[in-house]
Amino acid sequence: MELQDTPEEWRVVATTTPFQGNKTSVRTDDVVMPDGTVARRDYQVHPGSVAVVALDDQDRLLLLKQYRHPVRQKLWEIPAGLLDVPGENPLHAAQRELYEEAHVKAEDWRVLTDVYTTPGGCDEAVRIFLARDLSEAQGERFDVADEEADMELARVPLADVVRGALAGELHNNCLVVGALSLAAARAGDGLDALRPAEAPWPARPFEA
Repeated sequence: MELQDTPEEWRVVATTTPFQGNKTSVRTDDVVMPDGTVARRDYQVHPGSVAVVALDDQDRLLLLKQYRHPVRQKLWEIPAGLLDVPGENPLHAAQRELYEEAHVKAEDWRVLTDVYTTPGGCDEAVRIFLARDLSEAQGERFDVADEEADMELARVPLADVVRGALAGELHNNCLVVGALSLAAARAGDGLDALRPAEAPWPARPFEA
């Protein structure tokens, strides 16, 4: 058995877009099932995202605490953002988000992992990067607004983030997946064995 996800697309006999938002939309597809019946599936169409596990030289992760209205909580998260331009290089987007949200730059970038956040109801794909050799960015800080104007910034030991995730105290998916992936990579082949930052990403193809 090959333990690997595989592309497959079942036949769609009808599709509509009942909602079109600024960045995302909702699509309704009538999908032919293996037994020939047709089932209706509603899902959010999403441009994709990037997230950054920024690890400093004291083994701390750079975290942000931000209000998330759908879940009515302020969540600890890692820097992240949308792929605003179709075909955008995800590394460039990740570097932009790290600068805009934390005013930090990194010299060493690797792909930590790629995930679908909620594949049962949304097609969002996220590439989570590992960024090391951190330093403060030059120039003026990026102007923030709305929820981002209330963000808190902290550097937290990786061990504390892992403990919080396993204890059910931290819930942001990119933070939990990123921290646990980092811990697993260290326990396995090491961080230098991670994929390069420009590794192909079939879920969101891009030009280098």
